Amino acid sequence: MKILVIRRDNIGDLVCTTPLLAALRRRHPEAWIGVLANSYNAPVLERNPDVSAVISYQKLKHLEPGESALAALGRRLAAFWQLRQMKLDFVVLATPGAPTRGLRLARWLKPAKIVRFDDSRVRAATLGARHEVELVFSLAKAFDVQGAVPGLVLVPDPRELERARALLASRPGRRIAVHISARRRAQRWPAQRFAELIGALHAQHGALAVLLWSPGPPEHARHPGDDDKAAEVLRAAGAGAAVIPYPTARLAELIGALAACDEVICSDGGAMHLAAALGKPVVALFGDAPAERWRPWGTRHRIVRPPSRDLADLPVETVLAAYRELTAGD
Repeated sequence: MKILVIRRDNIGDLVCTTPLLAALRRRHPEAWIGVLANSYNAPVLERNPDVSAVISYQKLKHLEPGESALAALGRRLAAFWQLRQMKLDFVVLATPGAPTRGLRLARWLKPAKIVRFDDSRVRAATLGARHEVELVFSLAKAFDVQGAVPGLVLVPDPRELERARALLASRPGRRIAVHISARRRAQRWPAQRFAELIGALHAQHGALAVLLWSPGPPEHARHPGDDDKAAEVLRAAGAGAAVIPYPTARLAELIGALAACDEVICSDGGAMHLAAALGKPVVALFGDAPAERWRPWGTRHRIVRPPSRDLADLPVETVLAAYRELTAGD
């Protein structure tokens, strides 16, 4: 049997699809199970034991200056043509709330069957009440899968994990990953409060903060980064602060750094889902996204969100209280 799962959106979305992949593998251990993802997200599935192949393509908006859009399109079409030649049994469109997304491509691939969600008008009523993992896993019924939802699956690159551990080895105490990057404005916590949090974590818990962010200038057209915000956090925290700066240019670096830490404090987003997949306790800062659908799955966590649903209004003490509650008894 040949099954292709299409999930081409964000990092967290792909992480939340891994329980479906695990269930498909258990139900059909001899099947070829491929995943079509974009090149930015594809490292999520590296070393995943449930996946036979990851077919990735580069989005045009992710091309660097000087890279050929025509060449990128050529590579994409070649990959799609190879998939069509495989005579797939199933193509699974695994994006809830968007049942027709990828449908034209799925039909062009000519599988024996296309598995997708019901009409979006029907699905929209249930999106807010169910977690993304549960929504995606509901597609497993097309494969006669029974039982509970498996856990998230994420396997760090051993080299990146060892590099992170080596960097942190000389600093005793709890190591808390503090990730400061967020895509959407309402999900961004101010730099000054991150600095205050880092100081309080050290003073109250003797903790070392591992400061994580997406490197680069904020004005970069394709990959806006948080170098300026990280510098502001480090300045405000002071020269003697218990903090190690750890910019992560590649997804594998971020996964390795999260895996090397004891707990994680971050905004809702890709890093939060990666931390959950690694089994890390998480304090999740939520702005205007629905926590019911996007909360950390399968790991101990606390959610903090201001009444305004804008993280600019979230006090430091609220985050500290959530961390104390999360780690009570450890």
